[in-house]
Amino acid sequence: MAEQASLESPVWNRPLPDDPELATQMREIREKHLLQDARPPRELAEKVLGPMARLGRVFWLAFIVLGGLTATWLVTWAYQAYQGMGVTGLNRTIMWAPYIVNFVYFIGIGHAGTFISAALRVLKFEWRAPISRAAESLTVFALLVAFTMPLIHMGRVWKFYWMLPFPNQRQLWPNPRSPIFWDMTAIFTYLTCSILFMYLGLLPDIAIAREKASGWRKRLYTVLALGWRGTDREWKHLDTTLNIFSYGIIPVMFSVHTVVSWDFAMTLQPGWNSTIFGPYFVVGALYSGVGAVIIIMAILRKALHLEYFLRDEHFNAMGKFLLILSFTWVYFYFNDYLLPWYHKEPILTVIFRLFSSGWAAPLWFTMLIANILVPWATLWSRRVRSSIPALVGVALLVQVGMYIERYLIVAVTLGYPELPFNWAVYVPRLPEILITLGVFAFVALGIAVLSRLVPIIPIWEVVEGQLLQGTRRIGRAIFPAKTEAD
Repeated sequence: MAEQASLESPVWNRPLPDDPELATQMREIREKHLLQDARPPRELAEKVLGPMARLGRVFWLAFIVLGGLTATWLVTWAYQAYQGMGVTGLNRTIMWAPYIVNFVYFIGIGHAGTFISAALRVLKFEWRAPISRAAESLTVFALLVAFTMPLIHMGRVWKFYWMLPFPNQRQLWPNPRSPIFWDMTAIFTYLTCSILFMYLGLLPDIAIAREKASGWRKRLYTVLALGWRGTDREWKHLDTTLNIFSYGIIPVMFSVHTVVSWDFAMTLQPGWNSTIFGPYFVVGALYSGVGAVIIIMAILRKALHLEYFLRDEHFNAMGKFLLILSFTWVYFYFNDYLLPWYHKEPILTVIFRLFSSGWAAPLWFTMLIANILVPWATLWSRRVRSSIPALVGVALLVQVGMYIERYLIVAVTLGYPELPFNWAVYVPRLPEILITLGVFAFVALGIAVLSRLVPIIPIWEVVEGQLLQGTRRIGRAIFPAKTEAD
């Protein structure tokens, strides 16, 4: 249908109005809105596929640095497995610390990536097209890292098979009450759905790359395209399948991250036993995830010269989304504090005093500034939301704030149980720091490599969106409008 429509009505050849004022308005609309600035599909494909094959010095430098940090992560993990968990800063009281912090953080931004793509597709927000695949890529690599965190935390990783629900000679089964069992079930479910959702959307673009590539790339794309030919029947099945995944993956996201919150809420640890942790964790995941997608968008825009696809309108829209999530997160965060503060339980009073005036106060106030003060003071302005450096700066602060928030929940709060003689302070050691730096590097490296192997911009969705967009004249003004299509 799209190819036929493009031949009958070449939207990229629409002339400007003869009236100079209307022509100026039309130019402004095309400059502002991607879907109004239609280009031939061949040109769009070249804009996406061309930079993929050009690997400059910056890419190789980033590859070496990120690859080195990733290798350091794996070597440190092997050293920890050989020496034992005694090389870490964990102690008898604080048994959960950086690895569980990383798990919650990465599964959070991972959940938000596919949710952004699926939810905006369901709501039919056309502007989402160029950012959807970057968000899905972030999901896949963030969930892969989240998958390794419980394994690293186990210490004896070779005992992983005991977590799988299969019978054995001793008739032992995994403990269904174990949070680790819940986590692995949640990760497997969401990771499988996310990979399938992303791969299905990639098929038409891989087929386009297959026709334009040569050598090893052509052989790779031929295998990955699964024989895609672009027939009407294939397009119909693809649209139906993506809609099913979009509607299905949204409740999966909510349920999976609620399971993560139950790791904490199901305990009797002061500060964790809260009925509001479910929605609070979900909103926190979306908050940090949207900020991470903004950062990825800006990096890919600069590295792959995608200024045509990723415009101010996209950063402006994501900035609004980030601001709304900031308001929502603040509501749940302080609602979680209000009732315990009112009850005046002794141990919770100690924890609150620790945050407000104790040794953890610098972390707590940094988190509040990064997650609340800065977004509220800046994102109300369209100028800030449309300024890529300013918006990326806010998004980076949100990442810092949300990581500190998870650290305070896990590594700080856990050190203060009911009995004072069990109180302890966690101090990270070098293996934990190296592993944490390495997993961040792995996510960045994975997205960088993937962006050079597959089209990071959904070409077919952009073409489809441009074919269905038009303009409408009302008096002396021209407005973007959606065209009627069967």
